[in-house]
Formats: sequence, structure tokens, C-alpha cells
Amino acid sequence: MSAAKRAPRIVAELGRPETPSETTSRLAENSRKYRSHKTVNNLVLSLLATLGMVFVLVLIVPRSEAPLNRAVDFAAVAEQVQIGIDEPLLVPELPADWTANSAQWRAGGTDKIPSWNIGLLTPANEYIGLTQALGANPSWLANELNDTAASGTVTIAGVTWDVHRNPEPEKDRGNFESALVTAAGDSTYLLVGTADDDELAALAEVLAEQISMNDTEGQ
Repeated sequence: MSAAKRAPRIVAELGRPETPSETTSRLAENSRKYRSHKTVNNLVLSLLATLGMVFVLVLIVPRSEAPLNRAVDFAAVAEQVQIGIDEPLLVPELPADWTANSAQWRAGGTDKIPSWNIGLLTPANEYIGLTQALGANPSWLANELNDTAASGTVTIAGVTWDVHRNPEPEKDRGNFESALVTAAGDSTYLLVGTADDDELAALAEVLAEQISMNDTEGQ
């Protein structure tokens, strides 16, 4: 006696047995949902693992407690740079509450104009870049000052400076609001920054003796 053939399963949603094509479609849809769910789970696990690695790196990477605007010993840098350079480099005795946040010797790019550069922060928290360029030409100077012409001159402690004002809209001026320019010996000196005239003059007065000595030696 052969076993009785089982009646097809009635699907509640349909109220009748599935057709072969409906069964195939249902199985395919269930497989798709399973794969999709598994992919989402994998993405979540991967994201959690990545966040965990980042957290660990944050914990183990050492962090300096030094302020970002830490003072730079530009005199020590100048002493090292001065070796092999005949032209005396400016090493200003800064007024009270002034600090330097950068000091570097630039060998010169395509213009071949080497320069000594000190970045200064004033008591009013403004910036002045002091540049001493060796053998500078008019093209180099025009590039440094965005082709602005001198608007006048000012004499400070016996040194005469050309005064430049940035004519661009305030939002486009960057670190160049005003500038003072003078030359002595083989050097061209630039004070370019956001400081007001009083702070520019204060720095120019500090530099006057060294600039005048270079002018005398160059004659």
C-alpha cells in the first residue's frame, strides 16, 4: 500500500495552495531579504570596529600640552643660519609683550631671492611678518606686496621707510593690511602685517640701529 500523497499546503494570505511559480518567487524574495539583512549587519559591525580603532588611536597618540602660538627662539635660529652668510641678519630685541611664532631661512624659489623671515605677534594680537631679502629686485618686491605702490614715506629713528597700504577689500587682505619697506647694504627689509601704524613704528624703531649699521657697512 503506497503512502497517501500529502495535500498541498494552503497559504493563509492566498487562501489556497501556492503555484510553483509563486513558490519560486517567495523563496527568491526570502533569500534577497536574508542577504540584505546580513549586509546591513556586516556594515554596522564594520563601522563599530572602525570607531573602536579610532578611539584606541586617540587614547594612545601622545598630545602636546604646549600652546599652538608657542614662542620661537629666533635668535638661536639666526645664529645657525648666519654661518656662511656675509650679510648680518636682523635679530631684534622685541618690545615687551611681543613674541615670535616662526623663524626660518628661505633659500629662494624660482626668483632665486633668499630671505630671512620672522613671524611676530604684537601685544594687540596682530601679526607682522619681518622679511630681510638679500639681493631683492623690483619684481620680487612687487610680488611680495601684491603690486601695491608706495603711498608715502615715514622716517623712524633715522631710517626712512616706504609706506604701502593694501587697497583690496578687507576680506581679501589676509595678513597684509599695511607694510613698511626700506633697504640697506644688500638687504631689503619688509614689515608686512595686520598691525596698526603705532605697532609697525615700534618694531621699525627697534630695527633702526641694526639697519643703519648695515647701511654704513655696505658703503
